[in-house]
Amino acid sequence: MTVVRRVRDAARVALPRSVGERLPAAPPREVTELLHDKRFQRAVAEQATEQGRPEEEVWSEVKGYLHEMAAAHDDRTSQGWARMGEWFLRAYDVLVDEDDMQELKRLDRSHSLALAFSHRSYLDGMVIPNALSSRRFSPTYTFGGANLNLPIIGTVASRTGLIFIRRSTQEIPVYRLALRSYIRQMVRNKRNMAWSIEGGRTRTGKLRPPVHGILKYLTDTVQDQGEGDEAPDVQVVPVSVVYDQLHEVSLMTEESRGASKTPEDWRWLVRFARLQRQRMGRAYLTVGEPFSLRERMDELAAEGLTGHQAVERVALDISHRLNRATPVTVTAIVSLALLGADRALTVDEVLDTVEPLATYIDARQWPVAGAADLRDRSTIRRALAELARSGVLTAYDQGSEPVWKIGDDQHLVAAFYRNTVIHILVERAIGELALLTVSELEPDAELPQGGTLQVGWEEAKRMRDLLKFEFFFPSRAGFEDDLRTELQLLVGEDVTDMTPDRARELLVSARPHLAHLVLRPFLDAYLVLADRLADHGDAPVGDDDLLADSLAVGQQWALQRRVASAESISLELFRTALALARHKGLLEGRDGVGSAREAFAAELRDTVRRVNIIGEIAAHVAPAVHPHAVLQPHHQASR
Repeated sequence: MTVVRRVRDAARVALPRSVGERLPAAPPREVTELLHDKRFQRAVAEQATEQGRPEEEVWSEVKGYLHEMAAAHDDRTSQGWARMGEWFLRAYDVLVDEDDMQELKRLDRSHSLALAFSHRSYLDGMVIPNALSSRRFSPTYTFGGANLNLPIIGTVASRTGLIFIRRSTQEIPVYRLALRSYIRQMVRNKRNMAWSIEGGRTRTGKLRPPVHGILKYLTDTVQDQGEGDEAPDVQVVPVSVVYDQLHEVSLMTEESRGASKTPEDWRWLVRFARLQRQRMGRAYLTVGEPFSLRERMDELAAEGLTGHQAVERVALDISHRLNRATPVTVTAIVSLALLGADRALTVDEVLDTVEPLATYIDARQWPVAGAADLRDRSTIRRALAELARSGVLTAYDQGSEPVWKIGDDQHLVAAFYRNTVIHILVERAIGELALLTVSELEPDAELPQGGTLQVGWEEAKRMRDLLKFEFFFPSRAGFEDDLRTELQLLVGEDVTDMTPDRARELLVSARPHLAHLVLRPFLDAYLVLADRLADHGDAPVGDDDLLADSLAVGQQWALQRRVASAESISLELFRTALALARHKGLLEGRDGVGSAREAFAAELRDTVRRVNIIGEIAAHVAPAVHPHAVLQPHHQASR
């Protein structure tokens, strides 16, 4: 097998003495320094006292953990590993913004870099180190899950700077002490470090909520004066990696429908390597705006935020910067267009759908991957052909002209690609719903102070709260500023106040319409779970039972077309809905909770209703169509 032979060749380079040896003959510098560090020795002694254990026993345990996670950079091994990484990446051309890299290299000369990357593929761990090493950056130490520490190859990888860490350490305080101290020593030695801020690969295509573990240890380090020394600093660097397509997505979407995750072992590695034989387009590496971690923590302290709250805010800062750095891919835009259709489309119909999106992306100055022209016919046609070749789309060319549609059971795959850009569209979609809410006001409705715009703003805030576990929103003040910008783009004028009739006219004439394309899949999934939760009345319900029930009933609703798309039937989306329900206190059984559950389901039903109205507007909008033929006032429609 080619992959086995290549790994064995790398192993021979890396392990000239003993394949069974986990570490190089001499422990890495950080381990040696820690074992002789008086502060670390006191911390181990305190840990032993706290646990009521002999100090020698705790020392033995902590040394084992340090050797387990320790990594080194052997030049010869790293060169062989980089060549193997290029082979694994043979399905892609990797595009890197060289201007960003030059700026980052200047920072690398004087700072320790903490590279927080988005995680969409196992290949990320090869794209980033290869991009940095080929441009002669300082060696980078990358944190990876211990599940990838396979025999032989794990030993090789540890000599190229890969630090294997355990995912669940809550019950292992000595391990946490070893890891925290190891990271502190890495920073003191000005090492560059890289880790996934999401903790694991996204299953939906968009960023997952950030995990705080490694970031917490970094913030502790930059705020720790030590014994009279100035605390070291790091520059946090958001790094986005996005792909035209990924072989892994189909497996991840199967997990979203309830399939068990494939364990990482040698057989998995061989299958994964073989998949890369098929070309999948390009991988794009982009760098977000770096910032000093110590300065950011000082700013937050001045605002009164410390401890976990400060770490949480920094994690959100990183996530926002990652989203801003992630470019729009042609694959994502084509997937968005086809997911919004309930039929096959010609190239011209896809272009008609994409054109207003391209105009919006230009207006917001979002970067497009590879500087592609989203209005170019050949560019769109090539993306359609590539998606059909990988099975995401089906093509029919026996008629007068070819047409494309989402393939059977491929909606979650297409949604994964669409979701890589969904963050740039969410506030626009919420702005449409705010405008629709104003349009549905009764003529004699009592308005709050602030008039109709306040009504729209309250609706936008409600949607922000409803979706806060799904998307990264700015602060309330920042969200209001962004929404005003979106409304100006939406209606083409400065918004100060408007009548319901004017809101209807503006909404119908606006392009593009996005609420149904962007929000409906998530809201449909939320409604399924809310409906199943309400079915339990006041009774308690377990998480696993509720998720399984939602998955089963959701599949029924998809067959009945009670949800717009099969992409809504996803455990990932149900889990987010579950988190929202827990936040609202709806999971515990108690008197009266059944009414609150019913109210939650009713809120989602009404929200889905209004999103569907946006979809109807988008389907019928045309120059000859009068606004009132598409969108009737709420009080008229209900008669």
